[in-house]
Amino acid sequence: MSDTQELVPGTKEAIALFARNFFRHPLMLGSIVPSSRFLISELLDPVDWTRARVIVEYGPGVGGITAEVLRRMRPDALLIAIETNQEFVSYLRGALTDSRLRVVEGSAESVEEILARFGQSQADFIISGIPLGSMPATLRQSILRKTRAVLSPQGAFHVFQFTTRALADIKAIFGYVARGFEPLNVLPAYLFFCQGAAA
Repeated sequence: MSDTQELVPGTKEAIALFARNFFRHPLMLGSIVPSSRFLISELLDPVDWTRARVIVEYGPGVGGITAEVLRRMRPDALLIAIETNQEFVSYLRGALTDSRLRVVEGSAESVEEILARFGQSQADFIISGIPLGSMPATLRQSILRKTRAVLSPQGAFHVFQFTTRALADIKAIFGYVARGFEPLNVLPAYLFFCQGAAA
């Protein structure tokens, strides 16, 4: 297992890359800076890391959440990070060399096929910061349905968003949705903790 300290998401290089891509694709990122440590903690603290063997992250960006997941997860766990932005994919592949990590250039809508590529059919934990509310409704609903379909029976989907526009679809597709809010982030973020069946 390789050292994850190579990536420092708060470095000038990472922040500049993130900001540059925000100005090119503001609807894809939603914020001009990466997630704060407060938001990352709020998102990841509820996870049962002893049980999480297959983890998926949608939209890892420059890897702030990715690096923290790698620090917390089991030595034998697998993290699949799915990113549409080729610049972020290249950056992550060069900056994070942990043997448990697979960085895939692709869409969250292809989560089933991407899991199958690595010999998996289910995920124990899926985390997402992709701006669901900015997507066309058909794409958002497709991603949410496929996410629920690949979650293990006790699996959870943890989402942060800067608006509540996607909440109605999230609640319609998942049987259980708990909510949180993190003001210490740019922008302040809503959090949704989802399971396929009522908890």
